[in-house]
Amino acid sequence: MSVSEEFDEWARDGRDEGMEERHWHTAKHALARMPVEAGDTVLDLGSGSGYAGRALRETKDAARSYGVDAAPQMARNAREYTDDRRSGFLNGDFEHLPFADDSVDHCWSMEAFFYARDPDAVLDELRRVIRPGGTFYCAVNYWEESVHTHEWDELVEVPMIRWSEAEYREHFRDAGFHVAGQDRIPDTETTIPPAGEFPTEDFETREAMVERYREHGTLLTVGVVP
Repeated sequence: MSVSEEFDEWARDGRDEGMEERHWHTAKHALARMPVEAGDTVLDLGSGSGYAGRALRETKDAARSYGVDAAPQMARNAREYTDDRRSGFLNGDFEHLPFADDSVDHCWSMEAFFYARDPDAVLDELRRVIRPGGTFYCAVNYWEESVHTHEWDELVEVPMIRWSEAEYREHFRDAGFHVAGQDRIPDTETTIPPAGEFPTEDFETREAMVERYREHGTLLTVGVVP
């Protein structure tokens, strides 16, 4: 199954809004760090329901926000969730972005980058469209050190890349980004039951669930265009 087919199905089932609710636990902290200023143009790569672009418009006064998603139904749903004329949503290919060179001030991506067919080509394309001094905030819950997410390989019917933290930094630098930072943002809001309620459907032990959410959380890698 392709990424488009997989997430069109999610969008038709209404699971795009559920994704937003779960991602917001850590996304809100990362979005608050972005150096977006009034008048900036922001890009949300793998925009889903469009929550990140809307947040940057509302809290940072970005002039324009564009969401690009590989699933047509995701983009259609996102358009219906807002009447803000300065927020646009496109169905498109991450490796071939419909933007001019140096036309984007900042880019955000949450739980989407690892679905790219050619992640290095995506980084090259972002390096092209982001202006000098602009940033790419790449947030993922699925990466090598986050061992409790490795089972997603069996749950999602599309290929995913699983880089380590060091590999994210290496590939960002190879594409010409300066790595301004990388850290884990803990999810402090997901409820973790008492030890006596384990095993659950998803975790054998409470310790494993604590590690997944409180210690691993979301990996954020920040690249800056020189």
